[in-house]
Amino acid sequence: MSDLPHSPAADRNKQPILEALARILGERGSALEIASGTGQHAAWFAAAMPGWTWQPTDADARMLPALASRVAQAALPNLRAPLLLDVTAPRWPSQGAFVRGEEKFDAIYCANMLHIAPWAACAALMQGAARHLLADGLLVTYGPYFEEEAPAAPSNLAFDQDLRARNSEWGIRRLEDVAAEVRRAGLALRERHAMPANNLLLVFGF
Repeated sequence: MSDLPHSPAADRNKQPILEALARILGERGSALEIASGTGQHAAWFAAAMPGWTWQPTDADARMLPALASRVAQAALPNLRAPLLLDVTAPRWPSQGAFVRGEEKFDAIYCANMLHIAPWAACAALMQGAARHLLADGLLVTYGPYFEEEAPAAPSNLAFDQDLRARNSEWGIRRLEDVAAEVRRAGLALRERHAMPANNLLLVFGF
């Protein structure tokens, strides 16, 4: 049995997210994953989408050895070794280099980061995505959001309170605020998909 770090939430949501990605993305391309964490999504998506090259990253250097072990265990030709990438750093990745240097990607994927990071990380994610997406590339984010025109789910309200109690810079973000940062980066919200457990999958592009 694997002793790698394991996220039950990532296990639960990996298949619904995969099904959404399969509808949104083409048959092949290159994807940069931000905040890969345990690597469960990266390994699952790379296995299910052999036409896509998947580059996992994380801002926490302590996660990289376990993430590298997950990649090695998966032994997939389209799953790259992980890199250290802090979205707020002036260059991506923060250390090392992409396989093709100043690489641009067909897709950038980021799940469950914005609510457990300072608000500045949102603008940094959008600005970095604008730099590293191809002209027809897509930024895909997943997680909980508050929406002006929709009543907040009680579970999300409780989750938001818990996050803010743990760190005053954390919290579920308002979709309207995120969209404003997206526009400042030269991107636009293209698609909104309701997902299980009161989450949203959002698609942004130029």
